[in-house]
Amino acid sequence: MDLSSAVTTTAATLRQRPGDLLPFYFLGTAVPVIARVGMFVALVGMYFHFELTGRLADARAALAGTDLSPPDPQNPEAMQAWAESVEPALSPLASPTAILLLVAGVLATALIAVLAYAAISAGQLSAVAGRLRGERGLTAGIAGVRGRWLSFLGIYVAELLVWTGASLLGAAAVAGGFAVNPFLGAAVALGVLLVGFVGLLAVRIVFAFAPAAIVVDDATAFEAIAASVGFVRSNPADAAAYLVIAIGVLIGTGSAASGLAYLGAGAVVALLSAVVVAPALDVLKTALYGDYRDAVVPVPPPATGPIDQFRGGVRRGWVELLAFVRRSPGAHGVSVAVGIGFGALGWVAADPLVGAVTTSIESRLVGHVPPAAAVNFFGNNWGVAIATATAGVALVIPALSSIAFNGVALGATAALESNLLALAAFVLPHGVFEIPALVVSGALGIRLGVVSWRTFRGRLSREAFANALENAFWVLVGLGILLGVAGFIEGFISPYYWRPFL
Repeated sequence: MDLSSAVTTTAATLRQRPGDLLPFYFLGTAVPVIARVGMFVALVGMYFHFELTGRLADARAALAGTDLSPPDPQNPEAMQAWAESVEPALSPLASPTAILLLVAGVLATALIAVLAYAAISAGQLSAVAGRLRGERGLTAGIAGVRGRWLSFLGIYVAELLVWTGASLLGAAAVAGGFAVNPFLGAAVALGVLLVGFVGLLAVRIVFAFAPAAIVVDDATAFEAIAASVGFVRSNPADAAAYLVIAIGVLIGTGSAASGLAYLGAGAVVALLSAVVVAPALDVLKTALYGDYRDAVVPVPPPATGPIDQFRGGVRRGWVELLAFVRRSPGAHGVSVAVGIGFGALGWVAADPLVGAVTTSIESRLVGHVPPAAAVNFFGNNWGVAIATATAGVALVIPALSSIAFNGVALGATAALESNLLALAAFVLPHGVFEIPALVVSGALGIRLGVVSWRTFRGRLSREAFANALENAFWVLVGLGILLGVAGFIEGFISPYYWRPFL
């Protein structure tokens, strides 16, 4: 298969039944939500520790009447005086138990993130390989999570060790050169840079195809690395072309992200990178490697054009969204209860800071650029909805923690707002679309968690789990419609309509 055929296969695979592949890439955006459960548990433990030992009451008493607004950073004396005034309020919170819980939370978060990334990556590439073999992608992906996560973890650890070893070796060579003679050190440093650049390309291209080797050959980590080396040696042109495409895409998305971030709309690029660019590159490299192993079944192009397919997808998303809301009132009730409960908790928790710390909706809207803001609001909110819903696969808890986190943030922001009426006026027009959409995403996460648990217990088949994931994909498409409307209103209407009256 030449590169042109591989690109055609990639496009056809992504367009032919996207709901059978993209849910795993939606799930990839949930890794931070899943991982932060470790920190969330640690923070809850710290809160109870502070409350039960009286340290929280001491901190609240010390905060009373303290101005927490930091002075001008350019005035070191004022900064020092401010730090000394705040220190008595913070010192009760710096207990050994709290520090231990905080460190444990950080370590747990990092460990969960690594394991979740390995497992989800195994599912993504297994789904891709399944589609290229003519199988159902989601079923293959679910099997891949369980059977191949350790192999994926192995190649990530191996690449990290290679980079660490190469960096230490290069640093030692440069240090040795400078120890002998400065000119020799400079020459060695230049040589290390040149060799390092070539080595970087070689290592990256080998490890780029190692995941494809795992899922195509059903190989272990070391077998996959060896097979990837064989592929690169046998097909240097295809491997180099893939590397050029991947680097070009990386530079292009980075440039787009920088430009849109300057305008305040970087969130949509991050979302598109995760759910469009990443699967396209995965399909491309797996198609190239799979053809090398004679493991690719030709994928026919979709019967409809892109515009008709987009319209049909929007209609299906809306229909599936309405159907899900009708058939799952219990999950929606839990989502609403958690959101309201933790919103109230955020309001109460922020009470000691009222007056000392203030937020202002008017100040946050300074420099507001409506088109860029609308795109950014849409990308950010849809990303949150996707991550919240798909994180529920990890047995519900991450989805509930995401709802709780957003509830606390909203409650605390409202409690500290200097003009609560203006904040309410700002939120109302787009909130009637955005808040229900986020509630539905929480309910969808609960539903996926229940299905995941029943599958784990053997009460549901992988096929049933795959059906739930595909249905969730289309529900999230429907939520994208709601959040697109909310983003437009939040960008163009919410910041302005109330100003003549308030």
